[in-house]
Amino acid sequence: MPQLLKVEHLSAVFETSQGVIRAVDGADLELQKGETLGIVGESGCGKSALALSIMRLLPSPPGRIVSGSVFFAGRDLLLLGSEEMRRVRGRDISMIFQEPMTSLNPVLRVGDQIAEVTRLHRQESKRESRDHAVEMLHLVGIPDPEKRVRDYPHQLSGGMRQRIMIAMAMACNPRLLIADEPTTALDVTIQAQILDLIERLKSENEMSVILITHNLGIVADTAQQAVVMYAGWVVEKAPVRELFSSPLHPYTKGLMRSLPRPERDYDRSALLPVIPGGVPDLYLLPPGCRFQDRCGRVMKLCRQREPSLLEVSHGHAVRCWLYHPETQADQPAGAPGRAERGYEAGLNGHHHG
Repeated sequence: MPQLLKVEHLSAVFETSQGVIRAVDGADLELQKGETLGIVGESGCGKSALALSIMRLLPSPPGRIVSGSVFFAGRDLLLLGSEEMRRVRGRDISMIFQEPMTSLNPVLRVGDQIAEVTRLHRQESKRESRDHAVEMLHLVGIPDPEKRVRDYPHQLSGGMRQRIMIAMAMACNPRLLIADEPTTALDVTIQAQILDLIERLKSENEMSVILITHNLGIVADTAQQAVVMYAGWVVEKAPVRELFSSPLHPYTKGLMRSLPRPERDYDRSALLPVIPGGVPDLYLLPPGCRFQDRCGRVMKLCRQREPSLLEVSHGHAVRCWLYHPETQADQPAGAPGRAERGYEAGLNGHHHG
């Protein structure tokens, strides 16, 4: 499949009174046409900042992109003028933001907000854009769209507001949809409906999707490629099946261990394994690996030098000294090497779809 998006060495910072936050630090990722890429990690790891950097929507000040490239269909978006980038947003790349209640204008009818997108990018008349808005509400499964098009955001449920956001994002049939935690604060049934809707629209429109989430289960079910972020870094990226069958980075393995599993249901008192400690202070990052204080396999080198992102097999890359050639000879017996496969803590046999 042809490549649609390629992000190379992308770095973005927030300059605050307390210091500089390296929100995204040297990120690399690729997305093929028609694929879904899942980006996972704890809150504050840089997922949303990465998405906003791709869209060139980082609030400035305090945020700014300091280096890197974002190639979309062969063009570096970071080199486009402001007006040209505005034409790309909404028409070629659209984004669903985390909280629809704060993303929708509370004093405008939802139909007018959808119509504004098509009038801007398709130069439709007022009547055409309103008809298009009704059509989009029908497409995203909102009942009685002719009536709902005149509603204000506060008159709609959380699930319906999220559908409005999807309708706005899909109004111009974009080639890439970025969905930032699209099911946050929705109940499980509505979550499934929203994810099914995105998947259906992706298939019908031959669209690519970047799905940002903290939920590994969603990534397992919907994505073909996955990126794991930690403290501004991409620490692992791989095809989804390989990531779940053969995670490499200690952080990724910790996330996998914390997944609920059916066998645990037999013992309600059993606690889910957790990753000890917390994310380092982004104002004052330690030298070396940012995961060092939470890692059970930390080495002296980990506290001295930052590891680079190393491709260990086709399409599978990891940012960890355990897999770098210069440390392979120094590892003790039983340490994970380049050929290691499977989980370290009895996770073998845990199946993901």
